[in-house]
Amino acid sequence: MTLNRRNFLASTAVAATAASLPSVTAAAPAVQGSIADSVSYCLNMSTIREQTDDITQQVRIASEAGYTGIEPWMGHLEKFTQSGGKLSDLRKQISDAGLKVESAIGFAQWIVDDEGKRKEGLENAKRDMDVLAQIGGTRLAAPPVGGHRGGPKLDTFVIAERYRALLEVGDETGVVPQLEVWGFSTNLSRLGESVMACVEAGHPKACLLPDVYHIFKGGSDFGGLALLHDDAIQVFHMNDYPDTPSREEMNDSHRVYPGDGIAPLSSILNMISGNGRKVVLSLELFNKDYWKQDALEVAKTGLAKMKAAVASA
Repeated sequence: MTLNRRNFLASTAVAATAASLPSVTAAAPAVQGSIADSVSYCLNMSTIREQTDDITQQVRIASEAGYTGIEPWMGHLEKFTQSGGKLSDLRKQISDAGLKVESAIGFAQWIVDDEGKRKEGLENAKRDMDVLAQIGGTRLAAPPVGGHRGGPKLDTFVIAERYRALLEVGDETGVVPQLEVWGFSTNLSRLGESVMACVEAGHPKACLLPDVYHIFKGGSDFGGLALLHDDAIQVFHMNDYPDTPSREEMNDSHRVYPGDGIAPLSSILNMISGNGRKVVLSLELFNKDYWKQDALEVAKTGLAKMKAAVASA
């Protein structure tokens, strides 16, 4: 999908300062049109990665569970090709299963200060995008890898320049890198900071990849999502978080099924979907208890929980 940048800029002009404003949870805006009709459901393979890292099995599980999309990890795709698998065969399997590759998870270091590492990171991103395109994928997560722990706090305008360079790599491959909010990160931990980087990248395909847990972990208010319209959010990572431990002590493993925690999911869903907007809800969990369970049952349960959250929004 192509980002309507004019509307995006107009609707996000104040979002860049959101990180500095007092936290006030916004009420869900009135929505015209069915949310259920504006969302589709995707399985991020982190959710079942400890049961299997075989992409062919992951595709089978997602299809049997009833999803319409998948979000594979590039490492799993690399393992597939290194073991002799053909991407053309995988693309056919995905298509025959009635699935779309809505996004994928990669970790190219596009944001780092070191120019040599950054150049290598862009080359790695291009390689990932080329692989992804061969199986029908059109989007790739772009988290702040290399700028997330122990490094400097980067100027947001510098991040924007580096994100634009990544977007230009995407122009060459037909795959859109989505700027991913990472709540625990030194950089891009806040929703407003991430929106500003998108705006200042000055590229018509700039977009965000937000996450329920990461927005909470980073300390941003969910109300900022109401400022984002059109194609600013194309994929949204769905999960929930419990009331304990504290936000500061919480980590990825504490994520739970949507509806099993305390996140304001109804407000969130009203802010990111409906009113003609389309969004892919991708179940992304790292819960160790779920990893001990049958992968198909976990996938089915996650889909049912997402649909229940949408129905009650």
